[in-house]
Amino acid sequence: MPFVLFLLGFLVLYLLAVCTPIGQRIENAVLSSENGSKPAWIHEFSGAYSATGPTLPPLGELALPTAAVGLLVLVLLTLVRRCWWQGAAAVCVAGAAIGAAEVLGQVLPRPDLVNAPVYFVEPSFPSGHAAVASALVVAALFAVPERLRPWLLVVGAAWLAMVAGAVQATLHHRPSDVVGSTLLVCIAYRLALWLRPTVAPTFAARPATVAAASACAVVGAVIGGSRSDSLGQSAVFAAVAVGCAALAWLAVKDQVVTRAQSD
Repeated sequence: MPFVLFLLGFLVLYLLAVCTPIGQRIENAVLSSENGSKPAWIHEFSGAYSATGPTLPPLGELALPTAAVGLLVLVLLTLVRRCWWQGAAAVCVAGAAIGAAEVLGQVLPRPDLVNAPVYFVEPSFPSGHAAVASALVVAALFAVPERLRPWLLVVGAAWLAMVAGAVQATLHHRPSDVVGSTLLVCIAYRLALWLRPTVAPTFAARPATVAAASACAVVGAVIGGSRSDSLGQSAVFAAVAVGCAALAWLAVKDQVVTRAQSD
């Protein structure tokens, strides 16, 4: 899918979810909870107890360290494998997507169109935390050896979906925030392929591998997006997280050749 379509999706999502009364009402209703973030299954690993408990990267205060370590790993892979153009694409895609998410999160306004409580008015589109996870997973496809890309697809789908679900379940981000950050990553990835088609990280994967990646995305989304106090919220958060993984797959699927096709 061309990067222009992902860009159009990003703009439409922002205008509808953030800049219309109905969009704000829907997302405010989804985030409404008297219990805060504690009922989230992943609460203890969300950075809420960062001084005393474990935190799932890039949640809590680990967003910047995770991004820095991830970019460093991409640079090291580039140097070791001597894949200069693909390595440059990996670093640029990850850096551009994460940087864009941080900048846009600061500059994109969220007008108060429905007289919402103050905690619903703070701008949060797109999610920087979700951008870190999705950007590093997608960008790593450029840099890792071809034989490892199917495994990255499986593990990355679980991590991406878990983080996308977690930032919603802990009420730190709205559904549109995580979808928006994933769309930014898709834009950066497809733009890199448009500018330099030869860097495309094509690889073969068995249909079972693609199915495993899908299953891992669902499991990750359920673990990250579930809350003990609301089945409805859990379903919405998990579904949106799976949708984020599906968007990432939509961006990279042209480079994935099923084993049956490659034989």
